[in-house]
Formats: sequence, C-alpha cells, structure tokens
Amino acid sequence: MSKTNSGGFDIANVIDERLIALDLDVTTKEGMLEELVDRLEQHGRISDREGFLNDVMWREGEGKTGIGMGVAIPHGKSSGVTRTALAIGTTKHPLAWESLDDEPVHVVILFAVTEGDSDIVHLKLLQHVAMLLAHEAFVERLHKTRSACEMIELLESSPDDYDS
Repeated sequence: MSKTNSGGFDIANVIDERLIALDLDVTTKEGMLEELVDRLEQHGRISDREGFLNDVMWREGEGKTGIGMGVAIPHGKSSGVTRTALAIGTTKHPLAWESLDDEPVHVVILFAVTEGDSDIVHLKLLQHVAMLLAHEAFVERLHKTRSACEMIELLESSPDDYDS
C-alpha cells in the first residue's frame, strides 16, 4: 500500500491512533459523536467541545452523512478546532443513522476541520476518504479492522490499491 501525498496533502498528518476507538459500547448516533468529540478534546484537537459538537449536529441536520455500507462521515468546520483531524469509531451495536441506503452504521469517520483548512485541505481529505470508500474491498476491510494501527494503515492506503 502507498501513502497518499498529492499537492502537499498527506492524510497521515490528520490521523492519530489516539483518535481511533474500536468496538465502542454506544447505542446512539449522539453517543458515538460525543465519544469521538471527547477524544478530539482529550488530545488537543479542539478547544471548544460544545461549540464543535453543536457544529457537527447542525451539519447532521443539513443532510445525510451515512454514505451506505454501514459507514458515516460526519464533519464539522469550526473555530473550536485547533488542528484538523479525523476521529474514527467503530461500534459493537448498529447505530440508527440517516444514510443513503437506510441501513444502520457501524463505522464513523468524524472530520474535525479548522476554519483555515475549510477549503482545500477539507476537500482533499474528503476526496481521499470518498475515493477509498468507493471500493467495496476497502469497506470490507474497514469493517474487519481490529487495531488502531491497522485502521491507520488502511486510511493511508491509496484508492489505486483497490483497483483491479
């Protein structure tokens, strides 16, 4: 697998194993988002927990972030974000989530984006993750991931790795 690095963007700069939580015992969308926002706060990625959580919940109200196949990619751009990051959670329980296929969610990739990164970096990050999620083999591996290191390696892979 290869790392993505185009135009100065490297997804490795926004992934931290401390922001990955596997097999969380949460049963609601709100519970999952609160767990991930707590991790972002604990590791210095946000300075305003409530403000960021409100921004994420506002965005959730604007449109579906469940993209299907059990994956959701909620996001928030906020002045409360101190450093752009991804917080990733998987859950033991299926979560009711507004999704394109009306199926529950098991994997959540939360984008926390600074106001300064709200255009190009955010778009490149979203593009990279969306291109990976377009590959069924990637999504299957995403659901089977059992360690933070494995999750990081998977997200740092290139969409080209899944072309056959």
